[in-house]
Amino acid sequence: MSEKLGIIGYDYVEFYVGSAKMWAYWHAKALGLQFTGYSGPETGVKDRVSYYMTLNNVRIVVTSAVKPSTYEVTSFVERHGDGVKRWALRVPDVQKVFEKALSNGAIPIRYPKKFENELGYIEEAAIKLYDDAEIVFINRDNFKGVFKPGFAIPHQKLEIDCQNTGLMEIDHIVGNVRTNEMNLWANYINSSLNFETFIEFGEGDISTKYSALLSKVVRSREGAPVKNPINEPYEGLKKSQIEEYIDEYQGSGIQHVAVTTENIIETIKAMRANGVEFLSTPPDTYYQMLREKGWGIKENIDDLKKYGILCDIEGKGYLLQLFTKPVGDRPTFFYEIIQRCEGAEGFGQGNFQALFESIERDQILRGNFDKE
Repeated sequence: MSEKLGIIGYDYVEFYVGSAKMWAYWHAKALGLQFTGYSGPETGVKDRVSYYMTLNNVRIVVTSAVKPSTYEVTSFVERHGDGVKRWALRVPDVQKVFEKALSNGAIPIRYPKKFENELGYIEEAAIKLYDDAEIVFINRDNFKGVFKPGFAIPHQKLEIDCQNTGLMEIDHIVGNVRTNEMNLWANYINSSLNFETFIEFGEGDISTKYSALLSKVVRSREGAPVKNPINEPYEGLKKSQIEEYIDEYQGSGIQHVAVTTENIIETIKAMRANGVEFLSTPPDTYYQMLREKGWGIKENIDDLKKYGILCDIEGKGYLLQLFTKPVGDRPTFFYEIIQRCEGAEGFGQGNFQALFESIERDQILRGNFDKE
């Protein structure tokens, strides 16, 4: 049996962006996240500004540079645009997990280090993921302050009127990688973190008339489920969404974060009222099919149709999901909203054609559908 590392689950996701204040405002207004912590010159951090945003078990950090010399942030944003720099795993022993990951082939980015102030300390370490992304190991059990040293309760008066979205926690984080990188990264994560390949989509499993991709889903063997689909392009007549991402992002990286809700109809209703743009609604025939098949769906099909929500049956239970349009100016990062019903564990394979055709319509509008 593989050795357990003690991984507890996801902790936070951090974005590097051009303007942390604007991204924090968007997360507050659109997703209903709360301004929980702030780090910047006013808290003794001179080279960058970060906002710590939370809602239930969702924890998001948005960071931007305040000086051109903050090369770590400015170089990322210059190349990739606004996007996810790292996601973190909560662990009981950072040193142990980091050393075990290295012994299993992980590439070190930052060795274990303690950050402390009068309110206690946190421990962090990081390993490489994709091009410029990272996986962080963190333990915050011994810190009584806001998030970690350098953060404080926001001093700004940030009161934003929005509807409650009811978002609960991170479900999975998706990476898009170059051709022939999928197996490399799946094997890397599985070996480094004692994960396993949960689902594999091969040739013909995920495709439309024009484009296709390959995908593997790796997941943790312990703690709360940590799931990471990894997509790579597959040959098609037109440029796939994965190829567009790689071109626009300038490399392999994190495409989207899926966040759970216990009532997706109310969540999407609130997010639409908050100004969030979603991918276009499937045709009426999609929802007519749902009515005909039944599938034991408890939600009102008319409500699903009204808000453009997709539904799929995979194994036990059923899955409800919807995808936002890209959050930033580049067609790269977006959010997925997901509700798992009756123990559903899949990722909406039955929705892939409707989803990808919707993405393709946006690619055509951007002029990014034809191969160069």
